[in-house]
Amino acid sequence: MAVITVIGLGSMGLGMALSLRRAGHRVIGCDLREGAAAPLLAEGGEAGTPREAAAQSDIVVSVVLNAAQTEAVLFGPEGCAERLRAGAAIISCATVPPEAARAMAASAEAMGLHYLDAPISGGAAKAAQGRLSIMASGSEAAFAAAAPALDAMAETVHDLGRDAGAGSAMKAVNQLLAGVHIAAMGEALAMAASQGLDLGRVVEVISASAGTSWMFENRAPHVVEADYAPRSAVTIWPKDLGIVSDIAAGAGLPVPLTRAALGQFEAAVEAGWGADDDAAVTRVYARAAGLSLPGDA
Repeated sequence: MAVITVIGLGSMGLGMALSLRRAGHRVIGCDLREGAAAPLLAEGGEAGTPREAAAQSDIVVSVVLNAAQTEAVLFGPEGCAERLRAGAAIISCATVPPEAARAMAASAEAMGLHYLDAPISGGAAKAAQGRLSIMASGSEAAFAAAAPALDAMAETVHDLGRDAGAGSAMKAVNQLLAGVHIAAMGEALAMAASQGLDLGRVVEVISASAGTSWMFENRAPHVVEADYAPRSAVTIWPKDLGIVSDIAAGAGLPVPLTRAALGQFEAAVEAGWGADDDAAVTRVYARAAGLSLPGDA
């Protein structure tokens, strides 16, 4: 049994913490939101601050929003890294630029810690089932130190090499596709609505046809059911597609589909839907054409 701290108990982090607990580990959850740790406490987990928890921990799993938050919870004034014992592992799961992952790995290694650049994919349901896909890069020692947590959280761990940054680069490729596919889903449903098609039937037919995608099959039902409770919020995509755009710009690579999708998510945020499920990007298209979607008054 390992002692594992999970920082960030959102839809992904909470599921990961519960998977770790079911695997028999001692799990300490950390989140600034009051009551966020309640489901973990109900399963025999604990709650604490990152600094308090780190002093007891073999592994820290950071599941915060972005590079700035990751840097703060690990190396900031209230960060936990300096409280970890030498040889402990940090598993960093946020989507961050590759250069940020490399810089944080260097900081951790200078403190005698192992750092695994380990972005995640699969959604909240798979996080709760311990069936995530983890795109990981780091030293062999980092993989070994992180193994107890990886085994409990992931269905597949993709070993992308010995250098931090490769995991984050792979996640950027994934997010490029995922964000474009969600935006395309919204565009397709709006087009279907413009032609008077029943959106429930659209989901049924397209899901069995060549035009489908995982994102279409996962997100389109949210629109049909008028259920925009955030599994993955709109606000994630300006950040993630912004990272993709920055990486591409640095490589001199044009990414017009990424830029188009980014614009639609930014428009959704401007319309006040940033905290909604990312399927709400469909509303941007519908509003532009004066269309009604399920649930509209």
